[in-house]
Amino acid sequence: MHSSVLSLLNPTLPMKTPVSTNELSTKQPIPPLARFIFMTRWLQLPLYLGLILAQCVYVFHFWVELSDLIGAVLGNPDSLQHILDAVAIPGAVKPSKLNETTIMLVVLGLIDVVMISNLLIMVIIGGYETFVSRMNLESHPDQPEWLSHVNASVLKVKLATAIIGISSIHLLKTFINASAYDTKTLLAQTGIHIVFLFSAMAIAYSDRIMAQTAAISESH
Repeated sequence: MHSSVLSLLNPTLPMKTPVSTNELSTKQPIPPLARFIFMTRWLQLPLYLGLILAQCVYVFHFWVELSDLIGAVLGNPDSLQHILDAVAIPGAVKPSKLNETTIMLVVLGLIDVVMISNLLIMVIIGGYETFVSRMNLESHPDQPEWLSHVNASVLKVKLATAIIGISSIHLLKTFINASAYDTKTLLAQTGIHIVFLFSAMAIAYSDRIMAQTAAISESH
């Protein structure tokens, strides 16, 4: 108050800006124990690095399968044998040539690898951004759209959706060779897929309720 009066009487004197309590609280030093506990988040870094290595394995597997498919189409007998062994189902008649069903099964396997790879990317990038440290990608032109609003709730929903997609691929592969499976196996896989669907719906619904509750509390 005294400095404000002096500033009015003498305009050449600078007027002090009041410091908010939030700014004062942020400048307080972090206790050593709290700092140590906060630093333990970096223990997750080796886990994400391990997932990156797993991603490399999937990339290698994808190109091996794709090269064998191309080789089988071009008439390479070793590649054809590898493809036929890969799509063969125990207890069913093994295909003897590269037909439409065999190609479809191989392509579905490649799509499965891609979807699992997408799941790994979401876990690696989203998990690191959410639980370890910010990446500061706001101005990067290649920033994924979903990363701009990622948090633990959004990550759970996206992971559940990705798992449903992977389950759909496996279920489709089973239905293509439905004659090779018994009814119990078909019903079990269908039931598991339905459980995944309801789980994702429950996660999304619970997150929606939490978001609405937070919005109501902020409005009051």
